[in-house]
Amino acid sequence: MKLSGRIQTGRVRILSATVRYERGRWFVSFQVETTREMSRVSHPDTAVGIDLGVKHLAVLADSSGQTRYEPNPEHLDGALKLLRFHSRRVSRRQGPDRRTGRKPSRRWEKANRERNKVHRRVANLRADALHKFTTRVRAEYGTVVLEDLNVAGMLRNRRLARRVADAGFGEIRRQLIYKGRRNLCTTIVANRWSPTSKTCSDCGAVKAKLPLHVRVFTCDTCGLVLDRDENAARNLLALAANCTTGTGVAGDQDTPRVSKPREADRKTRRQRPGRGGRAGGASLPHQRQKETGDRRQDTEARHAPR
Repeated sequence: MKLSGRIQTGRVRILSATVRYERGRWFVSFQVETTREMSRVSHPDTAVGIDLGVKHLAVLADSSGQTRYEPNPEHLDGALKLLRFHSRRVSRRQGPDRRTGRKPSRRWEKANRERNKVHRRVANLRADALHKFTTRVRAEYGTVVLEDLNVAGMLRNRRLARRVADAGFGEIRRQLIYKGRRNLCTTIVANRWSPTSKTCSDCGAVKAKLPLHVRVFTCDTCGLVLDRDENAARNLLALAANCTTGTGVAGDQDTPRVSKPREADRKTRRQRPGRGGRAGGASLPHQRQKETGDRRQDTEARHAPR
């Protein structure tokens, strides 16, 4: 093992160890202190904009004019048939019951182990593919521009939740950031409300609406016809030239205004007119009690005999 070899040579010092039980197996994670050599980037002066998606895992548009499509492996979709089979077997066995204190049968434990093997294989395949993709990107480009995606909000969409979770958008961003910091490279995170998909990468005009099912971007001003994801990747690449550092948010820098500066729709509740307090008219529990008492006093005063 690499860790044991480095410990024997004295190049690694173990700081702590964390033990966890996951999917029927025990794992130990070591936190070590070591000296890591900085790896060289093949194109340090080249920037790339990465647009993450479900149809394609990522669309990469770099400053040299090349555009590449990273296919989505869809590891979970390939194992759904086998997972359904094992899940039905588990449901037919006598499982544990916390309310009655019933212990699971041996047949249930055996079927559950078989199902956990499938989940573990899917998780390992996903982690391996994401690590290879992020390592390849960080070994090639010196500047990477990403989107600040609302992954938690995307998981609430019942039609896209499974595919978004299988793609691992949050994990891709985390790996690209820490691997870029390791190689002293620049990482730029675009503003969440920046209309990268609705903005024309040629003339800068912004569409008012662009539904998700429309996969081809057509500009009404200059007539550009381009793939939706490739257009977004080009817009993310343009943000690299407007940012002086890679530590901030790209949308907060001094960027030139477009012809129709309409950003993405912000799904936030506004404060109701004539009512103070929190956004959307919400109030704290003690405020609700006070308002209830005031209404009761007004009702009693209204029906009191005169």
